[in-house]
Amino acid sequence: MDNSLKEILWNQFGASIDMLINVIASSPEGYNESNKRFYYIAYHSAIFLDYYLTIPQNDFSQFLPFTFKEKDVRPKEAIDDLVPDKIYSKQEIIEFLKLSRLKCRALIESLSIEKLTERFKAGDDPKDMDYPILEILLYNMRHTQHHAAQLNMYIRNDFDQHMEWSFRAGDINNADILK
Repeated sequence: MDNSLKEILWNQFGASIDMLINVIASSPEGYNESNKRFYYIAYHSAIFLDYYLTIPQNDFSQFLPFTFKEKDVRPKEAIDDLVPDKIYSKQEIIEFLKLSRLKCRALIESLSIEKLTERFKAGDDPKDMDYPILEILLYNMRHTQHHAAQLNMYIRNDFDQHMEWSFRAGDINNADILK
């Protein structure tokens, strides 16, 4: 696979991850506790970023453990049936996102024509995800950016604070959060 295509894909996917890390890092201390919806979106984003980067899926491990819960027993702020086993700190989520950022970059750098023919398959039901690697990467980037935008909206509405836009991976002025 052409290195320039890998570089473009990394620049944009990395920028999405950077924006997610930045908005979580920029949230005030205690905000996860006072705004549970923000917390659950941040957690969900981190878990699924890693999950969609795990190929094959049976290699997925719960770095920040969770339990699947039915709708009637999960917190009302939860955005899906995947509920964290505890309230993880902002720093724990950020550290996990940093690991996923490295994992993403390594996956993109390892891409080859042969690798692109592999599939991300999340079950055997016809409605389950069954995507080529390039498509799951693009899906994952869109998912990450979608939730980063939601979290940005919370910070903007609650604190009138504007989060920096990232044009490419590593260009946010707050780049020390990525180390």
